[in-house]
Amino acid sequence: MLILSRKTDEKIKIGDEITITIIEVRGDQVKVGVEAPKDVKVFRQEVFNAIKNENKSAAEIPSAENIDRLKKLLKV
Repeated sequence: MLILSRKTDEKIKIGDEITITIIEVRGDQVKVGVEAPKDVKVFRQEVFNAIKNENKSAAEIPSAENIDRLKKLLKV
């Protein structure tokens, strides 16, 4: 892990297309701006984890019991 010290309005470059700007530092909170191409997804870690968990749950193979419940609901 690379650790950098930055002050307000200073920037960090990641490759040619991503720029991180320190917007504000107040106590133990830091506001950060991220400039990246539209095809680069940028998430807070907790949001990324939630999306990952939802995708994992959605991709799980349904059990026979759950399939039977669905059949009853759909009256198949």
